[in-house]
Amino acid sequence: MIDEVGALMRAVAQTAILPLYQRLAAGDAEEKAPGDVVTVADRRSEQLLAAELASLLPGSTVVGEEGVAADAALLERLADPGPVWLVDPLDGTANFAAGQGPFAVMVALLVNGITRTGWILDLITDQLAVADAGAGAYLDGRRITADQDAPPLSALRGNVRSRYLPPEVRAAVDRWAGLLGEALPGTGCAGREYPDVITGVQDFALFWRTLPWDHAAGVLFTNEAGGVARGLDGRPYLPTDPRPGLLVARNEAVWREVYDGLLARQPGLSGAA
Repeated sequence: MIDEVGALMRAVAQTAILPLYQRLAAGDAEEKAPGDVVTVADRRSEQLLAAELASLLPGSTVVGEEGVAADAALLERLADPGPVWLVDPLDGTANFAAGQGPFAVMVALLVNGITRTGWILDLITDQLAVADAGAGAYLDGRRITADQDAPPLSALRGNVRSRYLPPEVRAAVDRWAGLLGEALPGTGCAGREYPDVITGVQDFALFWRTLPWDHAAGVLFTNEAGGVARGLDGRPYLPTDPRPGLLVARNEAVWREVYDGLLARQPGLSGAA
């Protein structure tokens, strides 16, 4: 189903999202929560993806970001023993609504709460990132592995976007960010951040919010490419775990360098493995 899902994502993007890019009308975008934008493209994309994915795998369940916004109890289905499709119909909605990139569509297939396959489609570049548990990570069909070099903290560059960090964590990150080679503001699109870490555009990305549709596919892609994605206490990431804080790096040495340099001094975040 790997090729079929990728083709479906492209088809839905061409139907529901890209025709509205830089063409949203008044009333096509609104806040579903303070600072959290949703557009008609998000909702239409999720409707189309949900119907086709359910048809592709009879007996499966679909959990989408917009469906959860309407009924938070849907999140409980992520732990179902049977197959569950997890859908982010438009990642980077704020960028899309502002008429700029990046933005993406992300899909993950879960069994027993564990991500088995993940897809990330960048709608600006049409780049498709795919990962299959135990079978590797791929960009546009080409297998990819992350570099395993270990530069010092002063040579590393990465996303330390602090918008969602609690004040005490933000203060700690801001205090030590000057030790980095370059602290990047983030793209506003997790679907872009993950491939950028693995391809070396940036060395790491720090997230506070761990909403499953934002991270399930990207974490699997990172792990399968030889990168590292763990909670700030060292725990492995699981889509069913709501605890905040996630540090993604292109290898173990970079993860440790960033954690020790930026986060380990912060009370409450110590204890990473």
